[in-house]
Amino acid sequence: MMIASPLNVILSVGIGAMVLYAMVLLARRRVHGPLPPGPPGKPILGNIYDLPPPGAQDWMHWLKFKDRYGQISSISVMGQTIVILNHHQIAMELLGKRSAIYSSRPNLVFASQMVGWEHILAMQTYSDRLRAYRKAMQPYLGSETAVSQYNELQEVESHRFLLRVLKDPKNLIQHISTEAGAVILKIAYGYTIEPDKMDPLVHIAKMALEQFSVAGTPGAWLVDVFPALRYIPSWFPGAGFKRTAQVWKQNLQHVADKPYAFVRQRMESGNYDPSYLSNLFEAGGYPPNGTEEEMIAKWTAASLYTGGADTTVSSVQTFFLAMTLYPEVQRKAQEEIDRILGGARLPTVVDRASLPYVDAVVKETLRWHPVAPMGIPHMSVKDDMYEGHLIPEGSLVLANIWAFAHDTEVYHEPMKFKPERFLNVDGREPELDPRTFVFGFGRRICPGRILADYALYLIISRSLAVFDVRKEVRNGHEVHVEPEFRPGVISHPLSWEFNIKPRSASCEALIRSVEETNPWRGSDAAALDTS
Repeated sequence: MMIASPLNVILSVGIGAMVLYAMVLLARRRVHGPLPPGPPGKPILGNIYDLPPPGAQDWMHWLKFKDRYGQISSISVMGQTIVILNHHQIAMELLGKRSAIYSSRPNLVFASQMVGWEHILAMQTYSDRLRAYRKAMQPYLGSETAVSQYNELQEVESHRFLLRVLKDPKNLIQHISTEAGAVILKIAYGYTIEPDKMDPLVHIAKMALEQFSVAGTPGAWLVDVFPALRYIPSWFPGAGFKRTAQVWKQNLQHVADKPYAFVRQRMESGNYDPSYLSNLFEAGGYPPNGTEEEMIAKWTAASLYTGGADTTVSSVQTFFLAMTLYPEVQRKAQEEIDRILGGARLPTVVDRASLPYVDAVVKETLRWHPVAPMGIPHMSVKDDMYEGHLIPEGSLVLANIWAFAHDTEVYHEPMKFKPERFLNVDGREPELDPRTFVFGFGRRICPGRILADYALYLIISRSLAVFDVRKEVRNGHEVHVEPEFRPGVISHPLSWEFNIKPRSASCEALIRSVEETNPWRGSDAAALDTS
């Protein structure tokens, strides 16, 4: 039940209970100063009508507040304060320097409690469990040295991605998901995906993350505003959100349970590939069912799985969209690759320092359309003051990452895809590296950011080395392409028409060489049925 006609639903469950609930929240609020500026609210309901409408790009909705109310603003819905940050320096100050106050997460009723995303690392409140999660994952993701152990895997899978695109270019989007899934499932579980068709674990992760993108948008679900709605019967008129939550919860549980059981079954048989989860089992044994140790093992692995299965997918899609629209960028990057590598081989991780323009393309891809335009909400754990404004304990704090990436005071012509902005050219100093904010802030910065950055570089550099990406031509005319993006926590480009071909016969031969250097091995998908 997304917010569409809230008064009708409120009346159906009893407005009196909701009014009482709001009065209790308001009575508990201790006011020490004015809130950040924002629109006036209605009695009791507050600013419920100032939330993003269903299906809207919430980053564009909140950006309007910058012009109206300034770089920091706020609304209040039924006593819940929501603070919107529309400038990166304020986000750095609050979410970075004051991370002791702003490192928790709100417990969104729909996404967290009803669907179950509260178990994933990104949605954990700041707690002993969060610290245990990060401690478990640190040796595998926490440094460039740790991530370098996956370089060979990423290079092989990115080469296989090129082959899939060569054979079936129209299914580019599926190939991007397959490559990301192949890498992260091997790292997390030692699992080998289906090479030529949809893999079941890639599929259920894709479904779960599409659902999370909808479920995790603050204010999108009426039950997040009125938690008491959670307890109405599923058969009650307007309670379809409960049935939706149940279906989504079951799928998310499969995401955690199926590969976890697969690793246990393979280890017990003595036939398994090393992985994050197998290393945990080897170090501490199999944790008993229902224990905290099992929770940490199962859900940190699932956090790797879900975190790596869709975020880089969005960025790679954005890269191919940009290449469709900006052929001159593609040409400059290809000239640099040809000059450094001579067409004899594909770029590797160690070549990155020698390819500054390609590296700038990676940065510009992250900036032009950030994967999570509004990030994941932070929550304050105590009252705080910023420039005379109160940010009350329990406030949701939303960082408009898209706005940071398109701030005209920081980036010239921000709507254009211009990698040169990160190079010392045209008499300009390099502009702010978007990696300082697109992966989050402070203690909640994405733990997989180094792995994701490597993955994006390899896909981008290798695709540029061997493919030409152009607009589709129909009846002698190029098909118009307008860059458009889906709303949601994780935002992907809308589908567009394109044409991808190998740059030359030698490039095609280089792509096909992976079948000899790294032949396909059998998938582990069949083992899921017995695990």
